[in-house]
Amino acid sequence: MPIRVIQWATGSVGRAALRALLGRPEFELVGVYVHSPEKAGIDAGELAGLGPVGVRATHDPEEILALDADCVTHTPLPSAFFSEDADDDARTICALLRSGKNVVTTTGFVNPRTYGPELPARLEAACAAGGASLHGTGVNPGFLSQVLPLALSGLGMRIDHIYLRECSDFAGNPSADVVSGLMGLGRSPDSHARTVRPFRSFHERSFAESMHLVAEGLGLELDDVESRGEVVVADRDFEIAAGTVRAGTVAGALWTFSGTIAGRPVIDVEWACKSDARRVPQWGRPGVVLRVEGVPDYVVRIEDFNHGLAGVAAYAVNAIPAVCAARPGIRTCLDLPLITGRGTVRLG
Repeated sequence: MPIRVIQWATGSVGRAALRALLGRPEFELVGVYVHSPEKAGIDAGELAGLGPVGVRATHDPEEILALDADCVTHTPLPSAFFSEDADDDARTICALLRSGKNVVTTTGFVNPRTYGPELPARLEAACAAGGASLHGTGVNPGFLSQVLPLALSGLGMRIDHIYLRECSDFAGNPSADVVSGLMGLGRSPDSHARTVRPFRSFHERSFAESMHLVAEGLGLELDDVESRGEVVVADRDFEIAAGTVRAGTVAGALWTFSGTIAGRPVIDVEWACKSDARRVPQWGRPGVVLRVEGVPDYVVRIEDFNHGLAGVAAYAVNAIPAVCAARPGIRTCLDLPLITGRGTVRLG
């Protein structure tokens, strides 16, 4: 029997998840929720850029709650930053769980216990009421900053320090809302500081949640997660897909998060955001670097990671079978078997 799945939201990540669900025989798409009323009634296949499949999208959450389904892939933009109602995702997820549906979400929730007892208690109560499980996969942070270092930690006889750097190149991103409005690239340094303050606060919480999870997986408890940032300005005008970056405006930004124990950094994560990596040489090339210091020392490099949002969607979809098989409750990556791309290989 295929796993019956509902897709919640059809933005960039949601459409990628929708295409994955429709392309794999182990899943049966039974519903789609869309935020925009204009998308209501459109066939899910058309929303995914494919042919009609006979499942029409709805803008009514009650219709989704009434459906018989095993799991919901919940992939909207996180309400903690993108909505005036920061609690919207938690309320939605609790309603889905209470209706008996497992939930895989990309909106955070990778380690809800980081925020104290109230949020986990709400989520666990909803899981118990519906006999369902919740798993947060995240976006950034996500697989690369959580599962990758934990999986490779098995190579260590002793681990002294973990360092991870992710460098993102926004030169080809055509969205000015993301590149300038969200990331603050192309703004004056003062405007950048004002613009990204709420976004930085959201990511400080997200990275703290993620880093505490990695520490827990290593049998450690962090005392604190500290953050700092720096920017580099353009020395001349240049064009990117989202518009013009003027001389004197922010061409790149680096955010650093340090998890400490007794005042000593144990886990350091850097996130470099560049308007055009060819013009911002600081902080290394686009890609991911994981360096583990201990016995033995080792470095892992991912030189390029194109179609990153497709990877986010794939990890969420690939998690569905494990989450459906798990016992009810909040399930972090520490509670689930290794999530792989089983079923995605196509030979011939």
